[in-house]
Amino acid sequence: MNQADYDLLDGQLRALIGDEPDALAAAGNFVALLYDALDDVNWLGIYVLRGEELVLGPFQGKPACVHIALDEGVCGAAASTMQTQRVADVRAFAGHIVCDPDSRSELVVPLVVHDRLVGVLDIDSPATRRFSAADQAGIENLCDSFCRMQEPRKDFI
Repeated sequence: MNQADYDLLDGQLRALIGDEPDALAAAGNFVALLYDALDDVNWLGIYVLRGEELVLGPFQGKPACVHIALDEGVCGAAASTMQTQRVADVRAFAGHIVCDPDSRSELVVPLVVHDRLVGVLDIDSPATRRFSAADQAGIENLCDSFCRMQEPRKDFI
């Protein structure tokens, strides 16, 4: 996808959930919108921060790991460093958690609302090197838009 495609998705996201008062419904539609729009993706979902771990939230794809410690896997790395993790080949990532053996590359973006981590968006692909720098920038911008829409709420999911 190119920047124009991500800009179009951002407009669709705002139209879809911009006025949605329920965070869970908004998160579910955010995940569904992205899963439908992105090619060559076999899993996409949100893990929500609960205490000292990430807990499975809305997702599309096969059943997944339910609990992830903040020091485990690509999701834990993104959460603990508060930095996006773009992994070209998950088999080369030390500590990768195998929920679906078909997944080969991964992009995980921290979700930050009111200056605090509330979770991560996790995207898996069966292709190595699936996610480009342009994909990373586009998904980060979408996550930023999604998180800004959550700011009026006291709690996230």
